[in-house]
Amino acid sequence: MSYKQGEIVLVWFPDSNLITAKKRPAVVLQKDNLQSELDQLIVGMITSNLSRKGHQSRIYIDINTDRGKETGLLDNSVIMTDNIATIRSREIYKKIGKYSNIPELKDAIKNTFGL
Repeated sequence: MSYKQGEIVLVWFPDSNLITAKKRPAVVLQKDNLQSELDQLIVGMITSNLSRKGHQSRIYIDINTDRGKETGLLDNSVIMTDNIATIRSREIYKKIGKYSNIPELKDAIKNTFGL
């Protein structure tokens, strides 16, 4: 299955120790149709820890807004483009929604990588 930039997926996201993982929402960061011939995706962690908001590489999601409802998230959350992982497609449990403000997502990614 192919995924598009901005889609929200439920995935086994690796912990920083790279040994354990937690099932959590993540946003697809890589461009559509990357065609790398690898069965993997670059995703950014999504957390409900709101103390993480307020950084230029992060996007606050209010689930009570129309855009927030599109995400399929259950709690107000923060998309973290500065906490990313490359995961195998089979680690994706399912798609739960999408983040439709792609320009804002791209701005956060640009800030993370200094582009």
